[in-house]
Amino acid sequence: MFEVIIGLEVHAQLNTNSKLFCSCATSFGEEPNTNVCPTCLGLPGALPVLNKEAVHKAIMLGTALKSKINKKSIFNRKNYFYPDLPNGYQISQFEVPVVGLGELIIDFEDGSSKKIGVTRAHLENDAGKNIHAGNVSHVDLNRAGTPLLEIVSEPDMRSAEEAILYLKKLHSIVRYLGISDANMQEGSFRCDVNVSIRPKGDEKLYTRCEIKNMNSFKFIEKAIKYEVNRQIEAWEDGVYEQEVVQETRLFDPEKGETRSMRGKEDAADYRYFPDPDLLPVVITDEMMEKYSQIPELPDEKKARFVNDFGIKEYDASVITASLETANFFDEMMKEGVSGKNAAIWLTVELPARLTEGMTLETSPVDAKKLAGVVKAIEDGTISGKAAKEVLDFLMQKPEMQVDAVIEELGLKQVSDDGAILEIIDGILSANQDKVEEYRSGKDKLFGFFVGQTMKASKGSANPAKVNELLKQRLG
Repeated sequence: MFEVIIGLEVHAQLNTNSKLFCSCATSFGEEPNTNVCPTCLGLPGALPVLNKEAVHKAIMLGTALKSKINKKSIFNRKNYFYPDLPNGYQISQFEVPVVGLGELIIDFEDGSSKKIGVTRAHLENDAGKNIHAGNVSHVDLNRAGTPLLEIVSEPDMRSAEEAILYLKKLHSIVRYLGISDANMQEGSFRCDVNVSIRPKGDEKLYTRCEIKNMNSFKFIEKAIKYEVNRQIEAWEDGVYEQEVVQETRLFDPEKGETRSMRGKEDAADYRYFPDPDLLPVVITDEMMEKYSQIPELPDEKKARFVNDFGIKEYDASVITASLETANFFDEMMKEGVSGKNAAIWLTVELPARLTEGMTLETSPVDAKKLAGVVKAIEDGTISGKAAKEVLDFLMQKPEMQVDAVIEELGLKQVSDDGAILEIIDGILSANQDKVEEYRSGKDKLFGFFVGQTMKASKGSANPAKVNELLKQRLG
């Protein structure tokens, strides 16, 4: 039996307006090589100037992860040569990062949790982008110099499941803080996955392989599982030392396998040394006080939803996993509906009607309108079944109000005692034999009377009223 050791290096692109060391824009999707200047092109004589906003956002993340914030940190030159790295080195932090040791709590579906250590989070500038077209390669340097926070975990994860829980939690924290759009498709939240194995009970750390530049939760999970199986098979076949070497690997999503890319460097290979063009980063007490005031985070919001609105912890976890869903729920609560019903309609009914490419933010039915549907159920205006028809209608005609849709579809429930009793009396009169059987002890016939009454009312009678009045008449 083997134990899996996983550590993650997450690169979160910070949503500053300009790059880390120059004033070029960080916008995505521009024409290649248009957001560039002498500094991010690495031209001789061009000097870097640190973007303060990037430091501020790093303090916010450090606070969220309960990390040590280093009041004084330095930038280093990390030397390696690649076509999309104009300087021939990356400006990064090494010995003293802005954010030191911290932690992140992951939650399992069974209600248990686990603490994952965070080693550090350091600032660095991004490289450009290589574009390969057949036998020709192009380099787009628009992204070169974009500010990144690299968040490095301790090797505390023991399965692909734990790694994905960690990534999703970190992703949500970054989004809640508003320091990055964390758009995985655009590469603004991506990670390198370090995987190794060891026999259970062994404390030694064996050779790790790094799977580079992953930006999909689904593919990260598949890549980890493949790499774990590859290493276990090599161990069991007696070829571990030959086949599992310290290297960088890529994941092929079509084949579902990792393959070797290049040998993995150690810190010494990068020849780190302090960047002579940049002064040490000094964080003042005023900066600490201002930027450690952070918004409500997922765990805090989850606790509030459970305590204030009485929803289950699991439902609260699902809702708070996404900032958009959490905000949607908060807006529903302002309309005075119950948390339990709001949670069901937000996490089950509405998502089932969001067609491909549609999100909560672009949903035709907003929080106030969905709360209106829930409120109509709670006050007995419509049944739960009818509410689904109302929601279907609103998805097509969102400009209409809930009450108007109920009227147009003729779904309003009859709650008037007299009208319902008239129907009930007719049913009981036509089924005197079953009335006698019920009164003789055949309690199951109660469902028959309910069904007949609802059928006679064409589903318009309030079921709660039907049950109440039937019990009176049959009693």
